[in-house]
Amino acid sequence: MAGSADFDLYRPAEEHDMLRESVRSLAEAKILPFAAAVDEESRFPQEALDALVSSDLHAVHVPETYGGAGADALATVIVIEEVARVCASSSLIPAVNKLGSLPVILSGSEELKAKYLGPLAKGDAMFSYALSEPDAGSDAAGMKTRAVRDGDFWVLNGVKRWITNAGVSEYYTVMAVTDPEKRSKGISAFVVEKGDEGVSFGAPEKKLGIKGSPTREVYLDNVRIPADRMIGAEGTGFATAMKTLDHTRITIAAQALGIAQGALDYAKGYVQERKQFGKPIGDFQGVQFMLADMAMKIEAARQLTYSAAAKSERVAAGGEKEDLTFFGAAAKCFASDVAMEVTTDAVQLLGGYGYTRDYPVERMMRDAKITQIYEGTNQVQRIVMARNLP
Repeated sequence: MAGSADFDLYRPAEEHDMLRESVRSLAEAKILPFAAAVDEESRFPQEALDALVSSDLHAVHVPETYGGAGADALATVIVIEEVARVCASSSLIPAVNKLGSLPVILSGSEELKAKYLGPLAKGDAMFSYALSEPDAGSDAAGMKTRAVRDGDFWVLNGVKRWITNAGVSEYYTVMAVTDPEKRSKGISAFVVEKGDEGVSFGAPEKKLGIKGSPTREVYLDNVRIPADRMIGAEGTGFATAMKTLDHTRITIAAQALGIAQGALDYAKGYVQERKQFGKPIGDFQGVQFMLADMAMKIEAARQLTYSAAAKSERVAAGGEKEDLTFFGAAAKCFASDVAMEVTTDAVQLLGGYGYTRDYPVERMMRDAKITQIYEGTNQVQRIVMARNLP
């Protein structure tokens, strides 16, 4: 009966705890040593990709049917959180692999799933998501990229902007207008391959943070693809894109959570070592209060994120909607705001050292900022929440 002592109430399963331990060990041993150089050199974290692929952690969400690990949404969140704790750029490997491939999982034909999820699960390819455009950011339905039917093919023309891991990923879920009269209901989704004729990429953006994850424009110049590469029925692409974001905003919450936890962990160690006025600065009440607030906010963000992940899993398994749109937006918005606050406080706790690149907290502060912006700005998240109040 409810209240009996023979089950754990409201906590992740033991398998989730074991997964966290193994991902943390891997991240600290094989990703952390390169994190500063990846940021400094603005280069793709190949070491992280190799380590994640060798441990089958690069795309844990892919169902077992297609050769994947079949991890649930909470397990995926834990992987991203633990990688982000040491390197935010590297955490975008599992996060964007889910973002790019989820439209195929949600709406694709069996043939499309078999063709593209297998290589993703094996680590032979990465998957990116191409929704935004130069004039279509928050207003994604205002996109201009066109897809025109030509016999057994579709021909795509347009420009996609802010595409994470562009140029590294082999596969791209691309949203394009197939019927301009219908606005959002005239948008369809397609799988485009990096090697398709007419696909090219802009120069990497020079960014404030997540410098190890390339962000580039994707140019589509008369890209001719087979008609069976459409994801779902014609005109359903925008609905699939929004459904995808309900699930994947939770992965951004996980990334923000990991960045914040990494900053707190580093600051906590620092204040125990740093001495002023004859004692560690961690002995001062003002510093203790800062650490307490940081830890409290992170834990609140974690509970909201894990709860949202549980809802995502139940919805994916065919359950009710469970307010997923609200919870996905809330988790992403709250966790990213917390990440910005906590990393800023971590820099403050390190004083002048926190402001230098010799210490990781300034990188974490720069990396945290993007979590308030991508996959829908936090202002847009508040609009989404207000429209979907539980």
